[in-house]
Amino acid sequence: MSRVGKKPINIKDVKITRSNNEFKVAGKLGELSLNIHPNMTVNVEGSEVLVTRPNDQKENRALHGLTRALIQNMVTGVTEGYTKQLDIVGVGYKAELKGTSLLLTIGYSHPIYFQPPSGITFEVPIPTQIKISGIDKELVGLVAAKIRSFREPEPYKGKGIKYSTEVIVKKAGKTAGK
Repeated sequence: MSRVGKKPINIKDVKITRSNNEFKVAGKLGELSLNIHPNMTVNVEGSEVLVTRPNDQKENRALHGLTRALIQNMVTGVTEGYTKQLDIVGVGYKAELKGTSLLLTIGYSHPIYFQPPSGITFEVPIPTQIKISGIDKELVGLVAAKIRSFREPEPYKGKGIKYSTEVIVKKAGKTAGK
């Protein structure tokens, strides 16, 4: 039995609606929907949601924990939301908000404008820090990874855009010859 899949999901302050294989979760921050695989059974009992599988086939075992985790992420997203924080390291590297879009000056000959997808908000508390917020965990992570890909941290000086929790292991540079 899946250890993750058999845990119940607590759904306080959340409204859940189902129709066929579509599962919708609505909370104070917004609404998310998910198409559930037809093999998985989702039961809403009081203030808990339980995910069950029909048998122990490999595919069903994999889908069991996945489905439970996706529903848990939706419930957490509509109640608390998700945030990722990026740090910009480098002389002259900075970020600023222009309306809702993000303007990045990160060492290229041109500035980079990044327009957020719907449901994502940017916050720039200081010019070298970006906070990405939203209710969809997957989308928040995807946007953070896209912004990081504009200038990934390099291993010699650590310059670039990195996650705030990321540790850059620096390499030793060349040593003098003779």
